Amino acid sequence: MFDVYRNGASDLLVLSLGSPIPAAYSGKKWRKSRRRILKVSDEIKSAVQRHGYYVRSSRVTKDRVV
Repeated sequence: MFDVYRNGASDLLVLSLGSPIPAAYSGKKWRKSRRRILKVSDEIKSAVQRHGYYVRSSRVTKDRVV
């Protein structure tokens, strides 16, 4: 199982269940998702196993048209 956190900048942090927030990201204000996630993609699962966490920005960048 996994815990999912979000912050005000629309960043996503995925941790294994019960893990503390890594020190590199503890300065930001994270809000825990109410639902527990049972399944995640293979990419996220391998990143959590390797590093202990997975971080992704969910912001959409717009390309400028000149």
